[in-house]
Amino acid sequence: MPSTNNNKVRPRLYLLSPATINLDEFEGAFTKALDAGDVACFQLRLKDRPIEEIREATKRLMPIAAAHDVAFILNDDPEAASDLGCDGVHVGQDDTPYADARRIMGPDAIVGVTCKASKHLAMDAADKGADYVAFGAFFPSPTKDATTKADPSILKWWSDIAVVPCVAIGGITADNALGLLESGADFLCVASGVWDYEGGAGAGVAAFNRVIDQWAAT
Repeated sequence: MPSTNNNKVRPRLYLLSPATINLDEFEGAFTKALDAGDVACFQLRLKDRPIEEIREATKRLMPIAAAHDVAFILNDDPEAASDLGCDGVHVGQDDTPYADARRIMGPDAIVGVTCKASKHLAMDAADKGADYVAFGAFFPSPTKDATTKADPSILKWWSDIAVVPCVAIGGITADNALGLLESGADFLCVASGVWDYEGGAGAGVAAFNRVIDQWAAT
């Protein structure tokens, strides 16, 4: 992550796809989003969709991500992520265990792990070699039914003890993101806060980057 002028490390945006997409429409929104400002990575999360749909979406969206130097991460399925040449995979607690995901993906791929609101799960994932740990949900989300409510204090706890980056997820918008940055989030994982943003996805990415820049300037 790039540093700011005051030597603070600038957090970055982590885009999460909607659960279902119209690929012809989404491809344009995706391009506009990545054109509009800094984005670190994009996770394709098409839960319970046919593998053919996931393959087609990856085939069309991954080159756009690569052209913008954005890491392309697949949700849940390390076998498919490896076969499709994705940059990484994100696994939840009910998905493929981290060790198996790492074995399938190889040492150089990104493997991130959902840790909900659990310090124990985060420490275990980091000890095993996860590239990031994800905490949440911090706010109600229209994209995913949250099973666990996380408090922002877990981000501060993590940033005080760990070097592995942490991702904040769950109902994050440009209006509520600043508190998560102040608590120590390294990445803001956002879905509807960008895709449903008034003015379009590009305006959404720009709005989040303004908030990140506001935090970095303090």
